[in-house]
Amino acid sequence: MQQSDSSYVTIDQLRIGMHVYLDLKWFEHPFAFNNFRIKDEEQIAVIRSLGLARLRYDPARSDLTPAAAEAKKDAEGVPPPLLKEHPALAAKRALIAKIKLQRESAARIETAFVDTAKTIHDVEKNLFTHPAETIEQASRLVDQIADSILSAPELAIHVMGDKIGGEELYFHSLNVTMLSLMMARDIKLPQEAVQALGMGALFHDLGRQEIPTRILLKTEPLTPAERNYFELHCQYGVELAERLKFPRGTLPIIAEHHELFDGSGYPHKHKGEAINLLARIVAIANYYDELCNPLNVATALTPHEALATMFARLRAKFDPRFLQIFVRCLGVYPPGTIVQLSNGLIGMVATINTTRPMKPMVVVYDAQVPREEAILVDMDSDGDVNIAKAIRPAQLPREIFAYLSPRQQVSYYFDASTPSKDIAKK
Repeated sequence: MQQSDSSYVTIDQLRIGMHVYLDLKWFEHPFAFNNFRIKDEEQIAVIRSLGLARLRYDPARSDLTPAAAEAKKDAEGVPPPLLKEHPALAAKRALIAKIKLQRESAARIETAFVDTAKTIHDVEKNLFTHPAETIEQASRLVDQIADSILSAPELAIHVMGDKIGGEELYFHSLNVTMLSLMMARDIKLPQEAVQALGMGALFHDLGRQEIPTRILLKTEPLTPAERNYFELHCQYGVELAERLKFPRGTLPIIAEHHELFDGSGYPHKHKGEAINLLARIVAIANYYDELCNPLNVATALTPHEALATMFARLRAKFDPRFLQIFVRCLGVYPPGTIVQLSNGLIGMVATINTTRPMKPMVVVYDAQVPREEAILVDMDSDGDVNIAKAIRPAQLPREIFAYLSPRQQVSYYFDASTPSKDIAKK
């Protein structure tokens, strides 16, 4: 629908508090967004230098109405064009360069994720044919991941994009390990316990090897008999771990990762601090990942919904200290959450820094910007914009869904702000 003249203002009518739209390509102006509320005279000066005679503005989102045009105008009646070396455009070029570096960093992290996922695939494939060598390989992998996570000055958690391959690269065990070690970092878990936590998280579902596939892959509710059989995977896991000579510290995690703080878990309905401390950490990561990535994807919760459900409705089921840490590290809008920003734009949370989880990195949909060059907004440095709400992917228009490409299964990986080792090295 065509805009009426009443929704336009001339350049000399610009005032602080107006919400304006720049009908330019993103690369043709120095601002982070194409629409925003003017906050100071400096922004007005920059807009005037863009060579536009008038702008669209939104009265409903503005703090005031446009002032009457001043009588005195430029001799030509047109603002001067933006100079090549205008500092605002220099800032935009710096932003573009920063986005390029962030995109290169994301590609590096996704490569590391793929390498690690392939290593875990090899571990799962070879565990029973070459147990000693495979456990040693897994132990090295956990050591290297834990060392990178725990020694980093800052820890960034990324959601993996759709360029890394199919959904088969999702590994529940890797997600649970990552999220468990994230919490271990926050609570400063002693080094001697970190290895047990990592190995226990990686192999917490070891006992599923003994459960019939027809039960494991059943998407309808299990019968009571099937449920009882399935719950035996904890016991079977401990028996297998003992037979394969797993480190002793992993056994309580394998045995108790489904025990819940209020006593409603299984297999023994242990309660509170009677549950092994490391198992309480893994229980939270495991529960969250199963909400986000269930066998039946139609029942999947978004990362935001999963975290909100655990904190609001299921809080009694988890160690309150560890649940609070988990929420604090992932933020209200974990990576993979589709969000609407306060300026109306739609995006997906791509990265959170665990020290500033409320200020994530968001990839933003803009039809004028090619998908492979999508705008990355750092909420930590752009204080004028915040996240207004979460949106379910199914509610997105088709073109926005295709642009943001939310994965059916949410996989996480990390970026430690120090040179990392080759964590998939065998």
